[in-house]
Amino acid sequence: MENRTSFFHLHLISDSTGETLISAGRAASVQFHASQPIEHVYPLIRNRKQLLPVLEAIDHSPGIVLYTIVDRELADFIAERCREMGVPSVNVLEPVMNVFQTYLGTASRRRVGAQHVMNADYFARIEALNFTMDHDDGQMPDDYDDADVVIIGISRTSKTPTSIYLANRGIKTANIPIVHGVPLPESLARATKPLIVGLVATTDRISQVRENRILGTTPGFDRGDYTDRAAISEELKYARSLCARHNWPIIDVTRRSIEETAAAIVALRPKLR
Repeated sequence: MENRTSFFHLHLISDSTGETLISAGRAASVQFHASQPIEHVYPLIRNRKQLLPVLEAIDHSPGIVLYTIVDRELADFIAERCREMGVPSVNVLEPVMNVFQTYLGTASRRRVGAQHVMNADYFARIEALNFTMDHDDGQMPDDYDDADVVIIGISRTSKTPTSIYLANRGIKTANIPIVHGVPLPESLARATKPLIVGLVATTDRISQVRENRILGTTPGFDRGDYTDRAAISEELKYARSLCARHNWPIIDVTRRSIEETAAAIVALRPKLR
């Protein structure tokens, strides 16, 4: 029998950016392979006037309603209207806040967007992003000892997106391409502060990604060598030997998302300090 995908409406109402809800909704919906959500995201909903057209949209396209609304009166209004419409709704943060409140023995401040306040952590993330963009793809090699993490790897091992993801968490990250036969910058060997980690993948995976890459019109570019499995295998062997020589940890990214690779790097940091 043919497996068919069904679709359902997923309404996400937030008084802030909606990032928490989007992550929660996708983490749950991905567990139901036969059903695909049609996401409706409503950010920065902070009063009834803004909320009323959202509730009309839900009434027009019923589905699951998830919301993160700090204002208790507004949250109760959403719950009441959803009950009247007969649609399931969950205040995603409320159970978590109740646990915190019970354990800590104090009431929450219920401040909208508190996680996005421009404090020292916020400016640290901005600094990390600026550092990471300046040190992408082997740029500014003299500053590697100022990095928290240095990622090395052959082409198409997701060095740049992983670096940017880490930077968003306030981790200053540089990345360096490994080219077969080309020595790494001497400044890397002298660096004592950063965690240096190598990224690898299977030969087939890298060849597949490279095949799908838009190659552009770089003079002298050899597409055959770039996607040839034997050549890629040699590149990987060279990368692994570099890491083994310097005792740098290696992460295989073949079946990892960017988020999972970044999490593995974060987990390595305290272990190697």
